[in-house]
Amino acid sequence: MSSYRQLGRTGLKVSEVSLGTMAFGRWISEQASAEVLDAALDSGINLIDTADVYGKGSDLGNPDSTGESEVILGHLLKERRHRIILATKVHGRVGSEVNDAGQSRYHIFRAVENSLRRLKTDYIDLYQVHRFDPNTPLEETLRALDDLVRQGKVRYIGASNYAAWQLAKAHGISNQLNLHRFESVQPEYSLISREIEQELIPFVQSEKVGVIVYSPLGRGILAGKYRAGEAPPEGSRLAAGEKRLQQLLEKRHSLTLPEALKALAEQRGLTLAQYSLAWVLSRPGITSAILGASKPEHITEAAKKWHERLTQEEQDEVDAIAANLQAPRDPVHF
Repeated sequence: MSSYRQLGRTGLKVSEVSLGTMAFGRWISEQASAEVLDAALDSGINLIDTADVYGKGSDLGNPDSTGESEVILGHLLKERRHRIILATKVHGRVGSEVNDAGQSRYHIFRAVENSLRRLKTDYIDLYQVHRFDPNTPLEETLRALDDLVRQGKVRYIGASNYAAWQLAKAHGISNQLNLHRFESVQPEYSLISREIEQELIPFVQSEKVGVIVYSPLGRGILAGKYRAGEAPPEGSRLAAGEKRLQQLLEKRHSLTLPEALKALAEQRGLTLAQYSLAWVLSRPGITSAILGASKPEHITEAAKKWHERLTQEEQDEVDAIAANLQAPRDPVHF
């Protein structure tokens, strides 16, 4: 069963492993989604993460075909709504009109009503801006989100894919104008994507901001799903041509690191995926790790060992292996 951690400085307790629903209605059916959701709730997960753009439109390039994930969750939650912390996001294009995207007051107010309707709920526990919007003043976005909290339609607000300076600027505005602030941030983080350690993690630790990370298994790379010289498994994200996964695979150690970590995982009696998740949950500042499951066994297998944590000595060993794999192999000539 999952354990729980407080979300930043708030009194809200969220499961240290959470469920990501990007696959719902996009890659898997409603029935398959129901099986994944049941497995998550049975394992003690209480944080369910979605977004208004999750759906087939993401792959078809059709902004009018979005929201399937929210619709399916609305069908499946029903009497179980009170058991979960429901998180969704706003920013991406959800229609063909000029104002059907971004973080203007106009779009946020329309988007939240559409999300509430699809989710069949009166409130959203955690409403997150999906990424930074350089075209809308932060003050406008934060005032709109503050109004939603005061209206009771949103309980907490958060930011996804924000840099440390962007979060700091938002906090400064919220403090100056006495607005509700971003209480969480949702960045990508895994053994092969560690950029947030430089500035974001130190900042959120200082400011007591919750950190809900996505892709802790590197979109399946750290589960050993992909191997050099082999075709991707049928039905996988790589087979579907997911761009971010292709970018991760371009990193020098993306395929060699999982192979190098196998022995360490076996020493602990863990699978590679379980070991990679344990590493994320052992790192400072992390509140919860999102598992983007498309099969119930993705949840049940992880649940067997997600109480495991790596010692500092083990983490240092991982760092040494990663550093060696990333080191230049050819001499540099000037």
